[in-house]
Amino acid sequence: MTETGIVIGPAAEDTRRRLLDQISRGQLRPGERLGAERDLAQALGVSRSTVRQALAALEAAGVVRRVPGRGGGTFVRQQKVERDLSQVVGVPALLRQQGMTAGSQVVSTGLGLADEETATALGLPADGYVIDVVRIRLADGTPISLEHVRLPAQLFPGLLDLPLGGSLYELLQEYFGTVPGEAVEHIEVVSAAEDEASILGVEAGAALLSITRTTKDAAGSPFEFSHDLFRADRTFITVRTPASTGARKGSAEHGRVVQMRPRPRR
Repeated sequence: MTETGIVIGPAAEDTRRRLLDQISRGQLRPGERLGAERDLAQALGVSRSTVRQALAALEAAGVVRRVPGRGGGTFVRQQKVERDLSQVVGVPALLRQQGMTAGSQVVSTGLGLADEETATALGLPADGYVIDVVRIRLADGTPISLEHVRLPAQLFPGLLDLPLGGSLYELLQEYFGTVPGEAVEHIEVVSAAEDEASILGVEAGAALLSITRTTKDAAGSPFEFSHDLFRADRTFITVRTPASTGARKGSAEHGRVVQMRPRPRR
């Protein structure tokens, strides 16, 4: 029996472990297409039914995905991104921490009046202006999220003249001395609209993690109001909850980790 509860024979289990070892060693890379069952069976010296069982177990564990049709096949799943809500860091730093290459595509930038929701979040007057930045975030070259950031214009004069393809937090710290102190994030699962699906490389209606964030600086003043759409198939959320006072010493020191893995809507 595998970790997912699927019962397979000894030969299939050995095949599963061999394929998993190739993936772990980087011999089979994320997004790479595995050979046909017949070719895999010949290369591994087992029957096609054994390969089929091993692939079914790997698919159930989320290691590979199988796409039907002439242009389909079995593909190694790309690494998931962990969003740790106990940290206030930008996406580039988040990806670097997990050994991935971060990238960005700036979709649009501008200066305009804040809408009511944004003005309330940032504590701006009704006629307050905001800097508006929309970017696509990339993890190892593939889209991971669509990011829409709004910042009080009076706090960051000249920001739009700076390169906005990297970490916005690092840019704000370097040029304006603004450092994130606290962030409040609201998370829900939504279905991808057609334009969002096209940008993120998923099917229309696929599950996305919608994260609305208000970030304050070290003095407690809000400076960022943003809305991010993360691919739910590439992201999981980690929540670190402090242990209660009466908990054991070991728990009090380390807390506990809760992982939220959203399921696509049917």
